[in-house]
Amino acid sequence: MRHGCRIHQLGKPADQRKALVRALTTELIRHGRITTTKARARAVREEADRIITLAKLGTLAARRRAIGFIYDKQLVHALFEQVGERYGNRNGGYTRILRTMPRRGDNAEMAIIELL
Repeated sequence: MRHGCRIHQLGKPADQRKALVRALTTELIRHGRITTTKARARAVREEADRIITLAKLGTLAARRRAIGFIYDKQLVHALFEQVGERYGNRNGGYTRILRTMPRRGDNAEMAIIELL
């Protein structure tokens, strides 16, 4: 039984799953919008919202936690600079997932995840 298992498994071992989610979150913050599968988008949404919440805090400890997760240090600094005017009055819900057409090869549900 999977009672209490609230992590998205994504069919990968823990180290590969963490690397995948970190990479997708980094690209989402860099480009503002990425296309991926629906399951991966749902996993990335949690991490992206967590990183943006850290950026809204703006403390040194929050910055260090974000640098430990995001692959690009300059991207973290840019995020901490602009998050105030972009998400200052919003309480959560920083991403949107839009479903698209299924993938041609394996009919996987595809989605576009974007920052608001």
